[in-house]
Amino acid sequence: MKILHLLDSLNHGGTETLVLDVCRNGKNHDFDLTFVATGGGSLEADFKRDAAHFVRFQRRLPIDPSVIWALRRVINARKIQIVHAHQAVEGIHAYFAALGTNAKVVLSFHGGQLDAKNRRVLNFLIPRTAKNVFVSRALQNWYSEEHKLETGKNAVVIYNGVDAKRLAPSGKNLRAELQIPPDADVFGMIGNFYVASRKDQITLIKALPEVFSKVQNAYCLFAGSIENGAETKFAECIKLTRAEGIFDRVRFLGLRSDVPDILAALDVFVLSTLHEGLPIAVLEAMLANVPCVLSNIAPNLEVSGAGEFAEIFETQNAEMLGGKLLRLAVDGNARTALATKTKVFADANYSIQAHLENLKRLYGELI
Repeated sequence: MKILHLLDSLNHGGTETLVLDVCRNGKNHDFDLTFVATGGGSLEADFKRDAAHFVRFQRRLPIDPSVIWALRRVINARKIQIVHAHQAVEGIHAYFAALGTNAKVVLSFHGGQLDAKNRRVLNFLIPRTAKNVFVSRALQNWYSEEHKLETGKNAVVIYNGVDAKRLAPSGKNLRAELQIPPDADVFGMIGNFYVASRKDQITLIKALPEVFSKVQNAYCLFAGSIENGAETKFAECIKLTRAEGIFDRVRFLGLRSDVPDILAALDVFVLSTLHEGLPIAVLEAMLANVPCVLSNIAPNLEVSGAGEFAEIFETQNAEMLGGKLLRLAVDGNARTALATKTKVFADANYSIQAHLENLKRLYGELI
């Protein structure tokens, strides 16, 4: 199958990580894969190294005719059968580039708030793409209810997948690097600081003082970049840790490329969040055998088997979150049991192999 995946930026994020895993493993599922980027980012070197056929353009306009024509030349030259885009801006370029060719356009929906411009673009694209792929049923419903999009048209749900090989830790001692005792209880959240109401680090910080007062040897890590414009949100988190007297037991790591080492250092993974599609960070934690505590938004409930494979707390309820963390900190047996059954569930449902098999089935039907 001659498949082209298209991304507009190559910064660290869940969508980019998923597509990179697809590029690394696609050949094993009969994909002759071309990867095209219309912008750069921190993962560009990884894509250049691991994508079978890497092409880089630079989009300079919201809808850039030069990108459309360049992409069309790639489609024709490589005899592409499927063009798979992952957000509205990529979808609109893919649609016009594929017109008059034999290529079918697939558009994935990964989540995120939509402004009026993107909503108009998706209203145009949804009935015109060969298939619209939602990463969770909850996200499909949310786009329908919140944004009034016709999400039932040409639609399918395919869960994200993670390459477990990528989660093998390097062997370095991250706790020692961060000056955390080897016997400490370590909680952690991996998620960028965004301008929009997406990740909710502040609720986790509000939960920590009570937990730390009862678990003397406990720490918390936050890993993730700070989006332009989100500096105030990040500063608020720093300010609160100082005001609560817990700054010395919290580590803000910024953007990291050593996620496997971070997960290996954690006793409990937390995702306090307000909006998700299907969070890659949770899938990585589950596959890395780390027990998870998740806010009760619909995608988190879906990814955790209606809460069977994670501890669930009410969104923005710091007291309830603190209770969940405290229970897992003091009950090692409960922590181990949750991690074990969670990994079995994740291996069956969220591996990159399961994801690629579903994509292969979808592409084959369209071709």
